[in-house]
Amino acid sequence: MNKASIDVAYVAELARLELTDEEKAVFQPQLENIVKYVEKISAVDVADVPPMMHGRALANAFREDVVRPSMDRALALANAPLASDTEFSLPKIVEGAES
Repeated sequence: MNKASIDVAYVAELARLELTDEEKAVFQPQLENIVKYVEKISAVDVADVPPMMHGRALANAFREDVVRPSMDRALALANAPLASDTEFSLPKIVEGAES
């Protein structure tokens, strides 16, 4: 990608950002530098590198799922601002959602 093909105004429009001319002047060289780094990374030969999700091996620490006593339901609900018989009641937070 050459320098002429980087258009901060176009990228901002795609991202639905309104930028001032001063902001465009600040972001232009930053975007050009990002593209240069991506080009450098793209030049690295990774043909012999197997695809992976993480850079190092991960191991899960599983434990047995054992039922054991827990807090009494009435005690857990005691300080709730609003509760029904067996659960916390919360206000609707999604606009347009049916109650």
